[in-house]
Amino acid sequence: MKNIVTILLILWAVGATAQENNGVTIEIEITNIESSEGKILVGLYDSDDNWLKKPFKAVSVKIENGKSKARFDDVPKGVYAVSLYHDENDNGELDTNFLGIPKEDTGASNNAPANFGPPTWEDAKFEITEKIKKQTIKL
Repeated sequence: MKNIVTILLILWAVGATAQENNGVTIEIEITNIESSEGKILVGLYDSDDNWLKKPFKAVSVKIENGKSKARFDDVPKGVYAVSLYHDENDNGELDTNFLGIPKEDTGASNNAPANFGPPTWEDAKFEITEKIKKQTIKL
């Protein structure tokens, strides 16, 4: 019985690893960063309901020579959107003025515009079907 449990655990672990490797990679290049102070905080969102509320995955990346790169691995195929901001003072928050307008640079996938409010899910979403999906976002 002990051998059967061990074999089942090994098969489960191999199956879980194989499933993880079926995901895709999303590579994001952020350009036009005015300052090397702080870092870029990047959120990957998986639905309109979660957009700008609850990221599916998130990373914090360094800035070098006005550019930065973020990467999300093992992402299931589907529809996603990216939102990011330059946390220039490194406080972990998007600083805004008294009207709620960001004081730090922001960006979104597809370079979706932020006209009179944040970019919409419809403008920022993209579908991933290939193994590597690349997005370039200009701040």
